Amino acid sequence: MLPFLGAAAQDLDAEYAVDLLRPGVQAPDFTLNDISGKPVTLSSFRGRQVVLVFWASWCPDCRAEVPQLKALQAQADPEKVAFVSVSFDRTLEALQTYVNDNYLPGVQLFDPAGKKESKVADSFGVKWIPSLYLLDKDGKVLLGTVMIDKIEKALGGAVTLRKPGQELCRDESCAQ
Repeated sequence: MLPFLGAAAQDLDAEYAVDLLRPGVQAPDFTLNDISGKPVTLSSFRGRQVVLVFWASWCPDCRAEVPQLKALQAQADPEKVAFVSVSFDRTLEALQTYVNDNYLPGVQLFDPAGKKESKVADSFGVKWIPSLYLLDKDGKVLLGTVMIDKIEKALGGAVTLRKPGQELCRDESCAQ
């Protein structure tokens, strides 16, 4: 958990992102189950940029950035940008409840090892959560940060906005 909620003016990466992978490095591939138990491999998103978020629902700073993350995802064209979250929740049920109660979009993955024992977190240099990455279409790191504002800025012009009138769905009712 990051001890700085609301410290936007400060560059927190200098203290908290020092072990994250550097730009240009190939992101390690991994496979984790999503919240329905289906295995998902990071490399399956090649061809799109990926916003990769390491977090947990028990983390106050992670929860605080959920609205901004949801807004950013709502602006992005899902054919060009994928949002993949790796949760270190203590139980799958806790993650499922939080995702459902908060209508979290994107691909939600569960790492049963937890943050301290996670091989995935270790391979990405994640020491603090939330930690975020922006990967290019080939799976190389464009940015590793603990600040969602930097992800938003990096996506900037790269985010293809949804067409006017294209509505978002909170459930399956609007897919009919």
